[in-house]
Formats: sequence, C-alpha cells, structure tokens
Amino acid sequence: MRSKRFEVLDQRPVNQDGFIDEWPEVGMIAMESPNDPTPSITIRNGEVVELDGKSIDEFDMIDTFIAEYGINLDKAEEVNKMDSLQLARMLVDVNVSRAEIIELTTAMTPAKAVEVVSKLNVLEMMTAVAKLRARQSPANQCHVTNVRDNPVQIAADAAEASLRGFAEAETTVGVVRYAPFNALALLIGAQVGRPGILTQCSVEEATELQLGMRGLTSYAETVSIYGTEQVFMDGDDTPWSKAFLASCYASRGLKMRFTSGTGSEVQMGFAEGKSMLYLEARCLYITKGAGSQGTQNGSVSCVGVPAAVPSGVRAMLAENLIAMMLDLECASSNDQTFTHSDLRRVARSLMQFVPGTDFICSGYSSTPNYDNMFAGSNWDAEDFEDWTTIQRDLKVDGGLTAVLEEDVVRARNKAARAVQSAFKELGLPEITDAEVEAATYAHGSNDMPERNVVEDLKGTQDMMDRKVTGVDVVKALAAGGHEDVARSVFNVLRQRVAGDYLHTSAIIDENFRIDSAVNNPNEYLGPQTGYQISDERWEQIKFHRKAVSAESI
Repeated sequence: MRSKRFEVLDQRPVNQDGFIDEWPEVGMIAMESPNDPTPSITIRNGEVVELDGKSIDEFDMIDTFIAEYGINLDKAEEVNKMDSLQLARMLVDVNVSRAEIIELTTAMTPAKAVEVVSKLNVLEMMTAVAKLRARQSPANQCHVTNVRDNPVQIAADAAEASLRGFAEAETTVGVVRYAPFNALALLIGAQVGRPGILTQCSVEEATELQLGMRGLTSYAETVSIYGTEQVFMDGDDTPWSKAFLASCYASRGLKMRFTSGTGSEVQMGFAEGKSMLYLEARCLYITKGAGSQGTQNGSVSCVGVPAAVPSGVRAMLAENLIAMMLDLECASSNDQTFTHSDLRRVARSLMQFVPGTDFICSGYSSTPNYDNMFAGSNWDAEDFEDWTTIQRDLKVDGGLTAVLEEDVVRARNKAARAVQSAFKELGLPEITDAEVEAATYAHGSNDMPERNVVEDLKGTQDMMDRKVTGVDVVKALAAGGHEDVARSVFNVLRQRVAGDYLHTSAIIDENFRIDSAVNNPNEYLGPQTGYQISDERWEQIKFHRKAVSAESI
C-alpha cells in the first residue's frame, strides 16, 4: 500500500524537476566546497606573487589575469586579513555606505568575496543588493523572438515590450542568417512603444559585432567567460581575447556586458572540484579586470545545474551580489526556465525583484514561451499582469507598467507599419498588409502568416552586402512617413557618438537622458533613502485594468 498523500505529491509540478545530492569532487556543489581555496594574497613590489593559496608559478591564465587587472591592490593585503564575518555585517549595515563598501570589496580576492557572502542568508543578501546596486533605480530587460524569425512580429512585440516598461530588448535567431532582419525589426519596433530603448541581437560574436558597428544594435551582453582555464580554452578564448572584444565594442560607442553564471564549468565537465560560486567569482573578477561595464549573471542558461543542488538558488543571488561588490552593472538573469513549479519560479525571482537590480530580468520573454528562442524564460508574455500585480501588492518597482489593450494594439500596429515601410524603402522583401494586420493582434507566431524564407534570406544577404547602416534605417523611416520613429532611431545612434551610455548601468529615458551609476548612483542607507517610488510612478503601479472603482459600486 502507498500513502495517498504521497501519490498526490508525486504528481505535483515540483517533483517533475531534477534534483541531485552534492558531489563536490566534480563541482556539483553550489557554495562552500571543501575544495575551495582559503583566501590569501601576497604582494611584492606591486606584483601579486600569491593568490588564494597559489604561488605565482602555479597561476593559470585566469589567476594571472585577475592578479594583474582584477583586484585593487592598494588595500588588498589589508582587506584580505579582515574578519570575513565583520565584512559580511558591513554589507548589510545601513550605516556603512556603498562607497565605503566598494573600497573594500574591490580589494578582495575571489575566494575572499565568496567567503564573505557565504556568511549571509538570502534575506541579508537581498538587503546588501538593495544597497550595492550600482544605479539608483531598478529596470528590466526582455527577449523579443519568435520561432519563425518573423520581422514584422518582432517589431510589434518590441513595441509592446517597450510600452510595458522594458529598458532593454534582446533578440536572437532560429536561423542564423535572419540576424540582420531581426536586429532591424527590433531596432525599429522598440522605439515605437517608448523612445530610448536599447537593443541587441545575440548571435555569434563576429556577426554580433558587425551588426553593432553598423548601428543596427546598441549593446551586447552574450560575450561568455568561464571560471576554469580548460573551459575557456575549449572556446578558443582567453581573458585577454575577451578584453580585446570588449574594447572593440567600446571603441565604437557600443555598451556591452560579459555573461557568466554558476554551473557553466560543471556543465562543461571542467569544474576542478570547486564550488559553482567560487568559479563564478573568478568570472566576475575577469569581467572587472577586462573593463566591461558589467555582467549578465545569475546562472542564466545553466540554471538547471545549480537549481538541482542544495543552496543553488541562494548561490545565484550571491553571484549577483558579488558583481555589485565589484561595482559592476548587473543584469541578474531570471532568464531561462528551470522548473515546472510556478511557486518555485516566483520564489527564485523575488530575491532580485524585491531589492531591485540594474536589470531584474536579463531575459523576460515578451512573447509566449513557445516563441522564446533562448530556450524558454522563467517569465513570459502570459505573466505580464502577474508581474505588475505583484508590484502592486508589494509596492515594489519591478520595472514594468500595466497597460490598456487599446494602447498595445495601437503601438503594435504602428511598429508593424513602420517596419513595413522601412523594408520597402530599403528594397527588402515585402511585408504585406495582411502581415501588418496579423502582427497588430497576434499573441505569438501561431497567429502569423508564413513568410517566404528563401526570399527573406536572400534579402538579409543583400542587406549585409550593401552595408546597410542605422543611418540608412533613419532615412528609410523618414522617407516612409515615420519621422517620429526615425528621430528616435537617430537619437539612439547619436548616443554612440556621445558615449555617455557606456557608463556603468546606463539606460536611456524617453527624452534620451542618461540614467546611470554616474549621474544617479545608488545612495541607499536604510528607510526612506535610495530609490523611492515617486507619486507618479506609484499611480502607474497601482493601476490594474480589472480593478473596480469606488464610483462604479
């Protein structure tokens, strides 16, 4: 006989997830592996000759890079001798400012940073995140993709996403040769819902850089780095090659973040027996040393690995916190789906949602998950009103805004017509009126007519051969009668010349003013300090389209 209760529990969504006991020897441990090094650093004549238990002759290329570029050596020996519990308490002490903390945390070694955050429970980590986030105001980023790489649908979905409040939008492809069209459609559509949205197209690095240099994207973040030498070498990369790539983006006025996360090394089979968090800390020190604006981290696409072991979701929050301790912009994942349980996926996100991060999600799917080409997201278009309702319930700014159906329909239609006009002016394959109508009201690609893929791919190649740039897009939009959208695209391109949005945690508002850690630094010091929801913003958050007004009763 079986317990009827356990028969019921066996059918619960959470028990469809995968779980595994800790296995330190292969790195299947989230935090505090017995194989993690003891924090230490020795400096002679300005050179690090010993780091986290390794002498200089034992350094691998990651140790060498971190020792040379990743640590503030002025205070390093002093800070690494401090009691880790004392430092952990300073992280959460509202009487110790962020500026004071950053002087200390940027002087820590990777092992020291891991030891410090390991003293904190998740509530304490959330408090530290609220204080250490680089930019005062939180924001959000979305994915805009579909299984058919349909450009008119991407434009319409991007317009809706920007109307709903996303500050950045990212696309990728099902067919790699569609990348130019996806980037073009996203660029146009995102400026319709709200001017000033930054966009990117995540593809292989050479194409991604080329699209950026031509002004078809405005930032990049899928530049992956790893915490062990063998995994780095498997990708034919080194910390120096990634630093060079970062400088290529910056030299052309393109914002960029590195991507890393707990679980990637064990997933690749080369974790060296270290904890996932320690290896991720090494990645973050590479990010700092390379001069990148910041990181997309929080396990990201490896989320199923740390989520399967004890304290794995805690480790994801800890890695976000370490990024902030290094004064980096942090797009804190809440990205790829990892669980069948709605309760578990919301719990995973609340730890960034409540204190706020620079980008709470680095990939909220603005489409239904069947259209998400990043392997599905923890949140998707069908959760929009759950998200805004939780904001309303908690009086928390999670970066999104409730909207009316008629406003969404209007924005989607305008974006679809704008991309239709741009395609025509640029001599690209036709977007029909029927496609515009379908995109205006579509939920996903199942609601869209099919396009001629062969002709589209010829068009993408022609577009690249003719070296179409962002300026050509501006001209095409203006020639087609979409002057306001053209002006917005032009103003995004102008930011590339000014370079101000290369500042840490920079986003652009609807008036093309920069909001960053430089001109709007986080100054949280406890109650009624730091980011406070304005009266105007609270009215937006309070709005619920299903709410009954007192006057109607």
